[in-house]
Amino acid sequence: MDYLLDAGFENISVLDISSKSLEKAKKRLGEKANNVHWIVSDITEFEPNMTFDVWHDRATFHFLTTTDQIEKYMKIARKSVVGYMTIGTFSQNGPKKCSGLDIKQYNEEELASVLKDGFDKMKCTTEDHLTPFDTTQNFLFCSFKRHLN
Repeated sequence: MDYLLDAGFENISVLDISSKSLEKAKKRLGEKANNVHWIVSDITEFEPNMTFDVWHDRATFHFLTTTDQIEKYMKIARKSVVGYMTIGTFSQNGPKKCSGLDIKQYNEEELASVLKDGFDKMKCTTEDHLTPFDTTQNFLFCSFKRHLN
């Protein structure tokens, strides 16, 4: 979000289930933190009162391991995303657990299939992420454009 703020973007929202994580980000940003709408919520319980031109999910989607969780997420996304969505999730070459929790891995076709009701795939790429613990995790990043029926 630092780059977005530095580039002059406005109306930025950041959602995380952890208030501690958000407080850490606020402290790092200093005064710039006042230009961000901070939301503490489980994504599957999020009730947005606005729409989003761009939705960037970096490393949440793979924690949704049940059909119910994924359907709740997609219902929220279809209701609130009016522009573009980018999802970064563990690829099939990524870890099978994260922070001790089970995750769901995806390939390009599987992720596009989950989002097909409401979103058109634009582009996907994989990327190795080096963790602070000096391990490598392979991510799949896919961008989608919202199509309104």
